Amino acid sequence: MDLKLVRTFLEVSRTGSFVAAADRLFLTQSAVSLRIRRLEDDLGQPLFHRSKAGAELTHAGREFEHYALSLLNVWEAARQQVALPEGFTKSLSIGGQYSLWPRLGFRLVDGLREAMPNLNIRTELGLPERLTRLLGEGVVQMALIYTPHLRPGLVAHPVMQEELVLVAAWPDPTLDVAGRYVFVDWGPEFLRFHSQVLPDLTNPGLTFRLGAMAVDYIVRRNYAAYLPARYVKRHIDAGQLHLVPEAPRFPYPVWSVWRDDLEPDVAEITQFELNRVVATLEDETQEVLDRLDDLSNGNGLAGAGPDPDLT
Repeated sequence: MDLKLVRTFLEVSRTGSFVAAADRLFLTQSAVSLRIRRLEDDLGQPLFHRSKAGAELTHAGREFEHYALSLLNVWEAARQQVALPEGFTKSLSIGGQYSLWPRLGFRLVDGLREAMPNLNIRTELGLPERLTRLLGEGVVQMALIYTPHLRPGLVAHPVMQEELVLVAAWPDPTLDVAGRYVFVDWGPEFLRFHSQVLPDLTNPGLTFRLGAMAVDYIVRRNYAAYLPARYVKRHIDAGQLHLVPEAPRFPYPVWSVWRDDLEPDVAEITQFELNRVVATLEDETQEVLDRLDDLSNGNGLAGAGPDPDLT
């Protein structure tokens, strides 16, 4: 069976839309429709009820969905096993959002290479939607994500509490950053928090959905933005960024999402190394928060961070 057809089926199933699936797969809608028709011809059953509202799985489609996931998982497991370099007996594919690779993901890789010299490691980068898809297909076995979207076969565990703090690229900043502010979109919960505590800055005309990648733009263009305390600590230490006194901070939890079929010994050692790395990062984050409290005379506010999407 052509695995491209299976992947297309799963994307339509996830999104409930041929149009949305086409966007995610970088295909035309007609190409997606053709793939689904080919799959339906092979199976001899309609897989979707099509309507103006979108695409809904038929009974046959719901039955096939489990087999489709199994097909991709078996293929990915075989591909990884066959591709193991000589001298390696186990493999692990780790995914993560951009902001979570520096100082967290890379340190985890360092720890795993020391703890399991026979472990072949592959890494992936992406937003939560892409990482969730890769987890479901078995391409990724563990991922570091801010807002996980759980699916059958996946489990999530809290890793650490990130803190988003307001920083500026000029010395002695105040909350009056209008005209020099970039809104970094950290998700709907952050938007609600931001609208409540800083309504005048919620729509500054410049919005990035780039996470901590925005830091280079902020530094080079002399702007201000909300960024992770852990991530910006080195920029603060170097005098490139400066904490804004009295600025509210936003707790933003980091989660690890795991496939439930990951080999137990690999999962156990990975969790141990992750815990070890997090212990050092929490100290670094707290150091930044202590500085902010000192600048704010203890008047900093904190919002409520997001929960994982369990749907």
